[in-house]
Amino acid sequence: SKLGSYRPPDPLGMKGPPPDSRPPYESWEEIRRRISEGRKRGMLTAGYLPHGFMFMRLLYLRGFKQLMMDFVTKPPELETIVNMVLEYNLGLIDRWLETDIDLIYFGDDLGAQDRPLVRPGLFRKYLVPAYRRMFKRVRDAGVYVYLHSDGHILQLIPDLIEAGVDVINPQSRANGIDGLKEVCKGRVCVDLDLDRQVVIPRGTPRDIENHVKEAVTKLGSREGGLMLKGECGPDVPLANIEALCQAMERYRGY
Repeated sequence: SKLGSYRPPDPLGMKGPPPDSRPPYESWEEIRRRISEGRKRGMLTAGYLPHGFMFMRLLYLRGFKQLMMDFVTKPPELETIVNMVLEYNLGLIDRWLETDIDLIYFGDDLGAQDRPLVRPGLFRKYLVPAYRRMFKRVRDAGVYVYLHSDGHILQLIPDLIEAGVDVINPQSRANGIDGLKEVCKGRVCVDLDLDRQVVIPRGTPRDIENHVKEAVTKLGSREGGLMLKGECGPDVPLANIEALCQAMERYRGY
């Protein structure tokens, strides 16, 4: 009922991008200076949209249960809200493209542990067109698109690749290495989130080595590429951290 009078923030009027999960807040001037210094050192330069930039932003605005109902009941206001979030994101993307970056990080968690949060058909209808417009804006500027998404997203990955994702960051435990091999290998660069739910915190050093080797042998490809992320929470034994580092060193050129 308040949608008609609601106005989102104006990204073109912001002194800097909204902070992601990592403060402090930076101004655009500070960002340009940091990017320029990074380029002089030969570093990859990157921008970001705050985590939860599209699907999760709709959740924040509507609430989880109500948004799920919206996808089924299809009220006309749903398209209005989707377009509102899209236009905000496009404005923020344009601000980033004014800086000299190589890549933009996007993060939107689309999956539960064992299935996508939205059925593929509904995802294709309401969200893929928005992703496609945003990613095209980035790629047309000669900048790469990096997408992080937690949860089981196997059924959604082909649509995300078609929409323009260059690098995708999925979780190995939620999707399975064999499943990711089927939908990703040779089609997109995979920045694999190694199994921080079970193998890294509770496996043996040998389990960790086998996990890294399996990821490299099954997903490694010159067409697309493979990167590995090994996140270690406070529940990970030091011996497992050491095993993870050694395995990455051992198989990095496999």
